[in-house]
Amino acid sequence: MENAEKNLPSGLKKDGSAGLKGLLVTSAEGHVLLTGLGLTLVYILWLAFELFTNPDSFQTLLGMTAVEVVFGRIGCMGFGYSMGVGHVRVVIISMLLETILVLVFYPLFVFIWRQLLMMKWLRRLSDRTYTAAQRHKDKVRKYGVIGLFMFVWLPFWMTGPVVGCMIGYLLGMRVWVNLVTVLIGTYVAILGWAYLLHQLHRQTLSYSSYAIVIMAAIAAAAALAWTCRQRFRRHNQRR
Repeated sequence: MENAEKNLPSGLKKDGSAGLKGLLVTSAEGHVLLTGLGLTLVYILWLAFELFTNPDSFQTLLGMTAVEVVFGRIGCMGFGYSMGVGHVRVVIISMLLETILVLVFYPLFVFIWRQLLMMKWLRRLSDRTYTAAQRHKDKVRKYGVIGLFMFVWLPFWMTGPVVGCMIGYLLGMRVWVNLVTVLIGTYVAILGWAYLLHQLHRQTLSYSSYAIVIMAAIAAAAALAWTCRQRFRRHNQRR
């Protein structure tokens, strides 16, 4: 955490006495959070517009959002293709959702880590993200920004943008360098997955329109099982 100490938000005193409200205005993390919340509001307004003008589109957007949160970009994009959403629209929605997740959860995790925000359920999620970031940060440190980009871009479990942002934070990267690197890596990964999933969807469409969703769910379940197994092994090693 020695590098992260250099990244103290500008509105935060070392004893943590500055309020969260002040940090929203004075710190880079606060600006990121406000941007993320603004983007979230725009997305909610879009959902509301679709609800009243095109209920089918609203249901698809809501489904993609839920799948993104639970299973990640692969499941979200696969669901979109299975529902007949156009190629460009799937990419844009996936990029928008991942951007919102980064811009909202990254600063929240930083505030929680600085003990400025107390939310038990978010604290547990933050702790898991921090643990994953700690486990991978030495691999990224060697190559700096390029290493962070590769970490986010490569399609391995727990190499997503939120964990990537936490690694950049722990390594003492500037907030905007960290975010730009992570988001570019995320967008490149989405474009790669879009091409692969679109081609796969076309190949499996003759069997079932939901074939790609089933395959994505199986892949996510396998990754989750592997993660649980690794946690169980680490827990036994500590005993």
